[in-house]
Amino acid sequence: MASLAGIDSLRATQPLPALVVIIGSEPLLVLEAGDALRERARNEGFTEQHSLVLDARSDWQQIFGLSSNGSLFGERQFIQIALPSGKPGKAGGNALESLAQQCTGQTATDSVTVLKLPALDRTTRQTAWAKAICNSGHVIELADVSRQALPQWISARLARAQQSMDDITLDWLADRVEGNLLAAHQEIQKLALLYEAGPISLQQCQTAVMNVARYDVFALRDAMLDGQADRMLRILWGLKAEGEALPLVLWALGEDIRILARIRYAVELGEPLAASLKANRLFGAREQRARRALNRVSANRWQRAITHAHEIDRIIKGVPVAGRLTDPWQELARLAMGIAATPGREHAN
Repeated sequence: MASLAGIDSLRATQPLPALVVIIGSEPLLVLEAGDALRERARNEGFTEQHSLVLDARSDWQQIFGLSSNGSLFGERQFIQIALPSGKPGKAGGNALESLAQQCTGQTATDSVTVLKLPALDRTTRQTAWAKAICNSGHVIELADVSRQALPQWISARLARAQQSMDDITLDWLADRVEGNLLAAHQEIQKLALLYEAGPISLQQCQTAVMNVARYDVFALRDAMLDGQADRMLRILWGLKAEGEALPLVLWALGEDIRILARIRYAVELGEPLAASLKANRLFGAREQRARRALNRVSANRWQRAITHAHEIDRIIKGVPVAGRLTDPWQELARLAMGIAATPGREHAN
């Protein structure tokens, strides 16, 4: 499978391939890649456009009807197929394999097909249909913009309007738009309308920008494991303000705490860390994050955190726990801080 970054991977000097596969879960990036492809296709004469949103229950044969019937007026076709769930079902999987077979090694002549997929997990990437389309089509894989990379992303967008910010202002803005890239794009456009080219001060940014950050429980978990205490608390209180279900937040934190406690215990008994991580299905970025957290936090701390999580569950259900606060959100903050604020390997006590 080709792993390519952005629409720039399809150079203007290359002929349009018959099949282009866009993979990504960030709506703004997927939208921009699709628009860029559509614009190029239109300029090259693919003026008749069709858009389909399909799932496991859809009639997948319609994609072949479009390409085989052609246009009544002889126009070349731009066919966009979105599979938001990433699960085409058996019939859809067979259809995608057939589509891949038709398009392998082909450049666009009468039609170009663009298939939009969400980020694919490890299991989905191993399916026959996913392997087929990724091996036969031109793949544009769009990675999410992490909080760490967000200031640089904002800076690059500002530069398009000949605007800039210092690092403090970029960090301030990144905090306000984290997890909501589409809103970040809109705020950057607003700044371009409000201010002339050149540097934008922190005061100007604060005057113009709304707090449009959107948080999720997985960002909370990642901040806790990365030891980012301030960010973790900001996300936690953001989730509370947004009305996120407290049991879901506790589950997200508790699940990883239990997994890492289990891994730490296995390692203490002599099991290789790599084997334990694999046995607990931690791969890629999650594996690297887990390694850093395990190196920073002792087995004793993980075990105490498990007990604390059980006590918070009792508080949520209305059962008082001696030595704990009655507000489960406050106790959840104390639980997460116990992991996030641990500066280095502890000594058991």
